[in-house]
Amino acid sequence: MTMTRRVFCAALAAAPLARPAGAAEGALTAQEATVQLAPKGYAATRIWSYDGTLPGPVIRAGQGSHLRRRLINALPVPTSVHWHGIRIDNAMDGVAGLTQQAVPPGGSFDYAFDLPDAGTFWYHAHTRSMEQVARGLSGALIVEEATPPDVDRDEVLLIDDWLLDPETGQFAGDFSNPMMQSHAGRTGNLEGINGRHDFTLSARQNERMRLRLINGANARIFALRLDGLRGWTVALDGMPLPGVQPVTGPIVLAPGQRADLIVDVTAAEGSPAGLLFAVGDGWRALAEIAVTGRIARTPRAAPPPLPPNREAPLNGLADAPLREMRIEGGAMRGMDGARFQGRDMGWDELVRNGRFWALAGQVGLGEAPFASVSQGETLRIRLANDTAFPHAMHLHGMHFRTLAADGTHGPLRDTVLVGAGEAAEIAFVADNPGKWLLHCHMLGHAASGMTSWIRVA
Repeated sequence: MTMTRRVFCAALAAAPLARPAGAAEGALTAQEATVQLAPKGYAATRIWSYDGTLPGPVIRAGQGSHLRRRLINALPVPTSVHWHGIRIDNAMDGVAGLTQQAVPPGGSFDYAFDLPDAGTFWYHAHTRSMEQVARGLSGALIVEEATPPDVDRDEVLLIDDWLLDPETGQFAGDFSNPMMQSHAGRTGNLEGINGRHDFTLSARQNERMRLRLINGANARIFALRLDGLRGWTVALDGMPLPGVQPVTGPIVLAPGQRADLIVDVTAAEGSPAGLLFAVGDGWRALAEIAVTGRIARTPRAAPPPLPPNREAPLNGLADAPLREMRIEGGAMRGMDGARFQGRDMGWDELVRNGRFWALAGQVGLGEAPFASVSQGETLRIRLANDTAFPHAMHLHGMHFRTLAADGTHGPLRDTVLVGAGEAAEIAFVADNPGKWLLHCHMLGHAASGMTSWIRVA
């Protein structure tokens, strides 16, 4: 049975909404918890959580401040925390097996790092991520500008989906399901925001809000549309755009990506308003806005851009080395075993061992980096997707720009969506020393082979 809003006809008794923590120091406890994720009438869901809420607490801090969080692992399994999108010290990146050892049950780890960029970021488990993130281990990290934009409200919307068994209300199936891993990944049958599938805000006509959208799903690509709202995109993946972009069509967010919008409520009292997402050939409400009254008689002018974050210029781009990373594998296409690096087994044997994908001929992390560059060097990578599925390729520790065929540069991103049979070229200055992961953020794909890394020394 598919768990949709038609199946879930009762109102959702949601988990407690996490409110901004705001403190620069404190503990973050990974623990088991139970929340009413499904509507009343269904059993409560057993989750893994930060501090007992779904999602975890919103952490807010100022740009340029120093964040300290002690991870306390009260789970029965090892875990770690990745601070997604932060240009961070490598030792704090939270990738078990590359930058640190996983924190064992009953153990702790002190994360301490500077926050150089203002923007919308998030944190999530990075040990067996395909299961731990799906069970609930994620939360928002908001780094605030010294002078924030002129808005009436600042709302964090962590978008997710959950695959639940309608009979039990618990997470369904095997998190290592081979069919899901070798296809599009684990997608849910219930979608929602901030831990609830009937997420609602109240607002007034002509009220101006900043919406911080985070796609925290394991594999689902969300195409979003504004309803009863006029909006502008002001930042992507935490990085401000040089000029605000009016929202005229769908906003596409792949897993791991973020978008900051400034929106004005144009709907009158009693008229529909909210955030819709594409389902099949139609649109369904993801966040509903109840419009009550009016804050002003006339709408405001378009907002100015956000102040930019620091960026190293892409000097010497024409002479920068171009590395090709071929994305191979998955159902329907497979791989040629002769191209694998350091693997004695062929494609059939890899499949039997749950390894369905390869990056640049390497299945899994491997001991050698995909590229080893000097600090300050400009690197270009062509991500060539030879598979039948899209992939959200995420680089840790640095942001990049996409390069178009005509030589124009895209906005700063940390995650790029590469469609099936397509390619994307990215370029960045490798100005952050360390071992940095480059992987697909469809987390089942990463777990079954789509994980590589870059050394910056």
